[in-house]
Order: sequence, then structure tokens, then C-alpha cells
Amino acid sequence: MKSSSKKKKLLFIVLSIIVVLLIAGDWGLSVMVYNENFNRRFESYEPYRLYVEDFDGLQRTKYEFASDKGQKLTGYMYSLGEGQRGIIVMAHGFGGGGHNSYMDCADYFARHGYYVFAYDATGNDESEGEGIGGLPQGTIDLDYAVTFVEESGEFPDLPIALFGHSWGGYSVCSVLTYHPEVKTVIACSGFNSSVNLFESEGKKQIGDGIYLMLPFVKLHERIKYGGYASNTAMDGFAKSDAAVMIVHSLDDEVVPVEYGYDIYHEKYKDDPRFSFLLFEDAGHNYFNGDAYRDAFNAEFDKWLETLDYDYDAAENKERFSEDKADHIYRNLDREKWCNSLDLELFQDFVDFYDQSMH
Repeated sequence: MKSSSKKKKLLFIVLSIIVVLLIAGDWGLSVMVYNENFNRRFESYEPYRLYVEDFDGLQRTKYEFASDKGQKLTGYMYSLGEGQRGIIVMAHGFGGGGHNSYMDCADYFARHGYYVFAYDATGNDESEGEGIGGLPQGTIDLDYAVTFVEESGEFPDLPIALFGHSWGGYSVCSVLTYHPEVKTVIACSGFNSSVNLFESEGKKQIGDGIYLMLPFVKLHERIKYGGYASNTAMDGFAKSDAAVMIVHSLDDEVVPVEYGYDIYHEKYKDDPRFSFLLFEDAGHNYFNGDAYRDAFNAEFDKWLETLDYDYDAAENKERFSEDKADHIYRNLDREKWCNSLDLELFQDFVDFYDQSMH
């Protein structure tokens, strides 16, 4: 009997060790995959960079402020003319660098009666950080940015509005938990929870296997970011009386509508402080209504076909990088590139701000 009891105990210990090792392995793999995808540094692609000189009369002033770990973030206050009705704080998307590619949006809002404070989040462009760290960092940086605008004494005492796209769309909604005083929000192509983007991209790569990783990713974010990690856009809505416009497209493959728009619409479709705009086939980036960008990208694809080498091969990486930049510099019409916003859409945005900022 004693021998049998010892064998059972030994078996239990062995099985327990195996389970622990499996859990530790899955946890470690999940964190590694998460970091490889999200804890990276991003710089704006130089040939496509926008400059304040590209926009007639646009002015900006540079500011630096600290985020949660003391890292310095760089932001700019954009303005044009006088009589501004409020300050729009902009939160940029993920993966393309900082706020640079949204400078045309800042210009439009500045031309229509608003100051615009746009900044580079941690690990992007002019801001410090070896990497972003994780998606909750977007809400954290926006929290500190809004606080800086409100409390630094550097800015006029005006109502605060928010504008965000993709990662920024998530951030401008979830940050309402910490800034219920914000008057109005426009969230484009955003998601409800910080893990949504990991889940969406993971399903494309490994299918339902991504659900084995999600608990460990949630735990990783919770340990690293505390309450910011579990705070969602829906939490922000519940803590705020802000007017909210939600914009999305049915064919968005980066952030499918079920991770954001559908969740919000189900609860708030009859709430008068919410406005919903749903496109059918606009994709993830629908700010540019001018046909020039589509035409330029089509011509770029044709140029790729003329190359006499495999531009995807590792040994040709440097060569292709130089050839690509040279092609863009020689063929890009900067005036058209910088002035291709969908003016009807952005007029709707301005109208929404005007109606809800009082």
C-alpha cells in the first residue's frame, strides 16, 4: 500500500510539473509573440513624411512632456488664425510612426476654428522609448497628453475634444475613464479592448489557436499596465457624458467591426449623444477621398513589376529600399499628396465638433 501511495504522489508531482511547464511555455510564447508584434519602435517613412511647410499658413509650436515612466513625449500645437472654439487632442494609429501622417487632418481642423495638439506616442518618431511596449500605452500617453494640455498653463482655457484613428480610436474612447471632462470624441476604426488587435491579427495567422494565448496576453498587460490594461472604450463611455462619433467600415480587415463598432452600436444606437457612421467598402484608412493616392499606389505597383530582381529577397533589401525611395521622390506630387483629404467627411467631423463643444 505504501508503495502504491508513493507512486501516486510521484505521478501527481510529475503531472503537476508538466502542467506548470506547459503553462509557463505558453505564457512565455504568448509574451514573445506579443512583444514581437507590439513592443517595437516605429518611425515615419521619410519619402512620405509631411511637413508643416506643405500646408499654407499652418503654424505649430513644439512641446515636450513626460509620460508614465518619465519618458519624454514630443507634441505640437497646430493653429491657423484666431477665434478657436476648442482644442482637439489627436491620437495616432499603430505601426506607421507618430502623428506625422495625420498632419493633413490637423491642418483641416486648424483651418476650421480649432487648435490641434498632436503628439508622438511612446516609441514613435520624436518621442522617447525603445518600443511602444503594448497597446495600453496609447491610453496612458493620451491621459498624460490631455493632462499636459489642461494643467501646464501653456494653452488657452478652452473645451477639449479628442480625435483618434485605429489604435488612437481605442485610446480616445478608453481615456474618457480618466478624463470625463472631455466634451466630444471622434473615434475612427477603433477597437474596444487592448487585446482586440492581438486577437484579430492572431486569428489570421493561427486561427482559433490564438485563444490559447489571450489569457496570458491579458495577464501580461495587467501586470505591466495595471488598470489601464483592463479599461475599455465601453468603460470610458460609461464614465463620461461626452458626445461620441463612431466611424468604421464593414470591410475593415485590420480592425473588424465586431471588435468596436458593433459593440458600441448595440448598446448606444438609440443614445442621442452617440453618432454612428458606417461605410461599406472604405477599408481601414478612409480619410483620403481624392483619387490621387489610389492612382499613385497603382502606378507604384506597376513600377514593381518592372524591377529585374526579386525585391522580396533578403539580399536585395538595401537595394530595393534605395530604389523605392528614389522612385517616390521622383514621382510623388507633394501638393496633391498633402491635399487629398475627403473634404465632405472632414466637414462632417467639424460640424460634429461645432455642435457638441458648447
